[in-house]
Amino acid sequence: MEKLKKFLCDWKEDDLGTKPIFRSLVEGIMIKPDTHIELNERPGISYSFRLSHEHQNDRPLFTMIDVIDNDPKHRWLSVCFFGDMIEDPDELGDLIPGGLLGSDGYCFDITDPDEHLRECVENRIQEAYEHAGSRT
Repeated sequence: MEKLKKFLCDWKEDDLGTKPIFRSLVEGIMIKPDTHIELNERPGISYSFRLSHEHQNDRPLFTMIDVIDNDPKHRWLSVCFFGDMIEDPDELGDLIPGGLLGSDGYCFDITDPDEHLRECVENRIQEAYEHAGSRT
């Protein structure tokens, strides 16, 4: 995906240390079969990477990774999921009633290089991916 490569190349400053986490999350997704990434660019607001599964018919995405861009030197991540597609056993996500395309969801905000939170989000991505692939 050329837009993703360009985005990563253009992301020069990373005072919060979130770029490597973003890269790790996206690279983990890119190797999953039947996965598509769509980019919705709103410079100065966010870069929204919407992940869908080829066999998912009921929803347009299973995960959304937003790079919040209100300050390009201090970008942070908000990774969101539909509430019925994941569990949040450590209660690290924020419940957003009706906030994900009109459905309840969970968002996990990554504002620093927190290894435990990154692993938790990776596990949620895997969970949502598997759930999406089973929904036809």
